[in-house]
Amino acid sequence: MFASQPVSELLAQAGVETPTYVYDLDGIRQGARDLLNELPEPHLVAYAVKANSAGSVVRALAAEGTGADVVSGAELELALACGIPPKRIVMSGVAKSDRELDLAVVTGIRGIQLESVEEIARVAARARALGQRARVAVRINPNVLIDSHAHIATGHDAAKFGVPLADLGAAWQSIDAHPDALIGVGMSCHIGSNMGTTDAYLESGKILCEHARARLAGGGTLEYISFGGGFGIDSGAGTVVAPREFARVARGLLVEHGLDALNLVVEPGRSLVGPYGALIASVIQSKLGRERRWLMIDAGMNDLIRPALYGALHRIEPLEHPPSAGQWRVVGPVCESSDDFGEHPLGDAVPERIAILDAGAYGFVMASEYNGRGLPNEIFVAGGRVVHVSRSSGSKGWLDRRLKA
Repeated sequence: MFASQPVSELLAQAGVETPTYVYDLDGIRQGARDLLNELPEPHLVAYAVKANSAGSVVRALAAEGTGADVVSGAELELALACGIPPKRIVMSGVAKSDRELDLAVVTGIRGIQLESVEEIARVAARARALGQRARVAVRINPNVLIDSHAHIATGHDAAKFGVPLADLGAAWQSIDAHPDALIGVGMSCHIGSNMGTTDAYLESGKILCEHARARLAGGGTLEYISFGGGFGIDSGAGTVVAPREFARVARGLLVEHGLDALNLVVEPGRSLVGPYGALIASVIQSKLGRERRWLMIDAGMNDLIRPALYGALHRIEPLEHPPSAGQWRVVGPVCESSDDFGEHPLGDAVPERIAILDAGAYGFVMASEYNGRGLPNEIFVAGGRVVHVSRSSGSKGWLDRRLKA
């Protein structure tokens, strides 16, 4: 069952085969409402579009009142096309191109979040060339390390993200040196993903608040402060703190530091969409070894790279019956040893289809056509029925493109 409907029925409605992503739009909307109730306007829930950029998902979130956190010009164009107004959009990214900066400046988004001192002169030059004044924020690197995989920890001093605290004074000095082209409107940070507690979030938030107070005490201006996102989800290993609790902690920090006149921005991605997506795969065959049993499926690391890239754990369940004792090592068809989804209790009988759960974020958006495999299908479900289908071009599409290359 998915979104209260049999998966086989949803696949039949959509007229697609596996591998296929299925998304519960109603669940996504409800999760957004829970967070928005904790952060009503003028605060902003800026959905991190990189987590799942499907138009159906972005439009569903926009309809509930979320904004967008974008990291490219294409994501900015998508957010605007899905009905998100510029004042509800922030842009991050360590290497924004001139074209992307021009688009952000002309559009007049809430804030271009600067990630280095060197970037400031570039933004000022683009704004001046366009006859505009760019709204900018400084993303700091608070040097706070979270307990997570190295590839998703972004707030420590070895990461490429954000302005080091030692350079923050120089950053504000550079911004203030361009009053005709830049206006400082915010400060932000983001220390990583999949946080199960608020401890590191609180630690980095305190650092950010202290520097925001110093900025205001020095006569500078600020409109908003953002503690980023990275809220974790329960992937079966135990309960995690709900997104609304992170928002509550952030609001408390603003009050504690006398900054409650500022608007609060949070930038959740995976927590809004991850629990409401699943990758459905068919079992191609089993393989019995002396020490383990293998289950070969038609979805691979090209469809869902998180386990190979981050060591991420995804629950896997058979569609025909509940999970039960009897471990299987689930692997895909890609010619790499890392195409491995781990061991799961799927029962003694070989299932026909399985569901890889908590796959609504960083799944299709990171998919590839490696090994000449087509991209997976996507099904969007609302009100118990399929409301949209995005079909894969299959390996034929890959072949056509490679022949013309």
